[in-house]
Amino acid sequence: MPKHSPKELIRNWALIFVGAALYAVGYSFFFHPNGVVPGGVTGIATIVNYLTDLPVGVISMVINIPLFAFGWKHFGRRFILFSFAATVLIYVFVDSFALLNTAATDNILLSSTIGACLNGMGLGCAYLSGATTGGVDIVAKVLRQKYPYINFGTLIMLINVVIIGAYGLIFRRWDAVMYTVIAQFVVSKSIDVVLYGLDTSRVCYLISEKSDELDSAITSTMHRGVTLLSGRGGYTGQARDVLMCVIKKREITSLRKIVKTVDPNAFFIVTDAKDVFGNGFGNINEE
Repeated sequence: MPKHSPKELIRNWALIFVGAALYAVGYSFFFHPNGVVPGGVTGIATIVNYLTDLPVGVISMVINIPLFAFGWKHFGRRFILFSFAATVLIYVFVDSFALLNTAATDNILLSSTIGACLNGMGLGCAYLSGATTGGVDIVAKVLRQKYPYINFGTLIMLINVVIIGAYGLIFRRWDAVMYTVIAQFVVSKSIDVVLYGLDTSRVCYLISEKSDELDSAITSTMHRGVTLLSGRGGYTGQARDVLMCVIKKREITSLRKIVKTVDPNAFFIVTDAKDVFGNGFGNINEE
């Protein structure tokens, strides 16, 4: 992990602190009192807690020790120190809030959705700092190095299926399991919102007989770059330019107006793009 400036360090530690607090609030006041399992190491610790009454935070830290040792070999000291700090803060908050023995609501649907939003936002903040919260997060980070096309939140959700299934088999609370599945879906989406933002990007492909005019209109009006790809019609055999342009989601309407004005007969394809780096988008040097 590269060295950080003092400003970046303050930002990262602030993200870790806020993320740990959000995660613990979601778990302690929404999930745990209503039998909703968060998944991951905390989910395993929750199952053990229901069986033995041992503190969730203590159990989680014991389980995390070998996982941190595994992560040390893959990511190095700085990453592990940040992750360890995030994990310790989370479980200090969790065990501290447990002393209050308070539930924000006894409605399991509200608990699974609101708790999941807070849980996912907390995890997302931790990931933005360049750390994880230990547990299966470390495993998911290793997997994402091998499968970078899979979103981090999706990987977490897949790993948690096994833990949720075990919870259902042990306690036979299948209603809670179903709400837990809903919660895990919301958690994964909340993580993606924090990491990637609500305004995801779009990749647009335009095939038109007026490609030069469209190119000029898009660059001058929207100030977005356009790449010309060489294409050939499979049926006609005619050579034709294909315009490729990356825009923000909110700019689709503007682009459609341009296409409608210049060439209403153009072939227009829009696809999702989660990670976009370069001028006007994300910085490829950001972690």
